[in-house]
Amino acid sequence: MPEILNPERIMQVADLSDARLDEYLRLSEAHLRMRTDVENGLYIAESTKVVQRAINAGHVPRSFLLAAKHLDQLAEEFNRFPDAPIFIGDDRQLQDLVGFHLHRGAMASMNRPEPLDLSQVLEASSRVAILEDIADHTNLGAIIRSASGLGVDAVLLTPKCVDPWYRRSARVSMGTVFDLPWVRMLSWPEDIRTLKQHGYQMLAMELTDDAIPLNEVQITAGQKVAMILGNEGRGVTAQALEAVDQTVIIPMHREVDSLNVGAASAIAFWHLCSAPR
Repeated sequence: MPEILNPERIMQVADLSDARLDEYLRLSEAHLRMRTDVENGLYIAESTKVVQRAINAGHVPRSFLLAAKHLDQLAEEFNRFPDAPIFIGDDRQLQDLVGFHLHRGAMASMNRPEPLDLSQVLEASSRVAILEDIADHTNLGAIIRSASGLGVDAVLLTPKCVDPWYRRSARVSMGTVFDLPWVRMLSWPEDIRTLKQHGYQMLAMELTDDAIPLNEVQITAGQKVAMILGNEGRGVTAQALEAVDQTVIIPMHREVDSLNVGAASAIAFWHLCSAPR
């Protein structure tokens, strides 16, 4: 394990009102953090694995926060960014600062990269997942982990969808959110026209009278496909359903209506990505 260069960068958390710690303050209050973090151009990476994956994806840390016992785990990352301060504290100090017990090793305040261009992402992709107004960060992280692992090329988010780089989403995704291209669309469902202009067949997973079983969806080589997954409560919106080419369902047994969107997404992605491209 490499030694930490410039150990004078390591600063003990002594005063929770220290302005340098403001980016870590009250992380448990998601309703306060989501908008302000985006506006301030930052996100918080939580756990040593997620911090490492974010940095390996090219993201730049502003600072680090961790318990002293975890210093060795991120020594290589500290040395790659010698200007980023390292704050350490005991478990009680860190809990008082962030609002919960920090038991996953470490955190880093990260600069948000510039957003990707929708048309460029669509041009480079052939299998796209569209997440319409997903409200739960855990669901979003699980969906992105499945999308990354099963071969989806990119994820598109509607304006009301929660933030993939919010710490809980990123943690549940096991950091795959930093490797998988994603774009937040600005006009929904009008952006469906853009996908169709790029040659995408538009599917939506929804219980409608004309829905067909997922296993009956035929995808030919060279065909581009986008799948819409809707909000946990209301599903895919009526406006989006009017614009898609086909609705699909996962056939269920024992009078179970449907699966959680996270589980359903994995099945849908496996089917879409196992077809020839």
